[in-house]
Amino acid sequence: MHPIAHALPDNLCYLDGSYTPLRDAKISVLDRGFIFGDGVYEVVPTYGGQPFCFDLHMARLERSLAELQIRSPLSPAQWREIAMRLVEAAPPAQRAGMQGIYIQVTRGVAPRDHAMPQGLTPTVFVMVNPMKPVADAVRAQGVACVSAPDFRWQKAHIKATSLLGAVLARQISVAAGAAETIMFRDEGLSEASSSNVWVVKDGIVSGPPKDQLVLAGIRYGLIEQICADAGIPFTLRRITREEVFGADELLLSSASKEVLPVVTLDGRTIGAGRPGPIYQALYAGYQQAKARSTQRQGFQGVPA
Repeated sequence: MHPIAHALPDNLCYLDGSYTPLRDAKISVLDRGFIFGDGVYEVVPTYGGQPFCFDLHMARLERSLAELQIRSPLSPAQWREIAMRLVEAAPPAQRAGMQGIYIQVTRGVAPRDHAMPQGLTPTVFVMVNPMKPVADAVRAQGVACVSAPDFRWQKAHIKATSLLGAVLARQISVAAGAAETIMFRDEGLSEASSSNVWVVKDGIVSGPPKDQLVLAGIRYGLIEQICADAGIPFTLRRITREEVFGADELLLSSASKEVLPVVTLDGRTIGAGRPGPIYQALYAGYQQAKARSTQRQGFQGVPA
């Protein structure tokens, strides 16, 4: 057995109505999530045991399920109840830090056939994992990224479990010793392997439009709200490769990265080659939103 298998955590998880240690959870080999990647997922970050933007994540889960024609198996209240039970069951040290609530729904179990069977009972799985925050030293100097053509499918707006394209894209940056792979379709910016990408020019924050070519992360709405609060112009539009390399600042956003400055792309310096003032303002606003969430006030932002 591979040594990683021995290190599987025994944290509590939820699978199809039952709570069980994670290492003991089992699904059928005929589950369509296993056979086809026929399912969707969400990752909700928590800070100090409090979910961040939970309702927005659940709304996106519902949209992804609708795109795959899978009926939603649980109500928002039921999702929250399951998530909070697992968060509270985590070891105290893990609960006090940053965690990720991972939610996955597949179409269910059926004989292997590409056609989508009707009337299946969806497979529902939820677990909580520790998330490693970006080190302060890394934030202070920014990160290096590489670029690649966006070779994934045309329905990137669905948060699907079939992530082979993202895995291959991420491995490009791993092989290069870089933080992320920033992707382009026909010379236009799309996103990174597991992050959204933002361009700052002349004080304006710009991101690709929310369409089928981009997974509009929850941070789309959050960053728009932070920009509004800080008086920073914000726009969604088509962004060229030339604009990306000519940006004053280049930023990544995701649940684990929050907001992260990119200082080189393919070895070329971005802007001044160090984290800039717009990044500093967005990161400060992000921390304020987290603080409100931890105080149980939550942050709803604008629809993502």
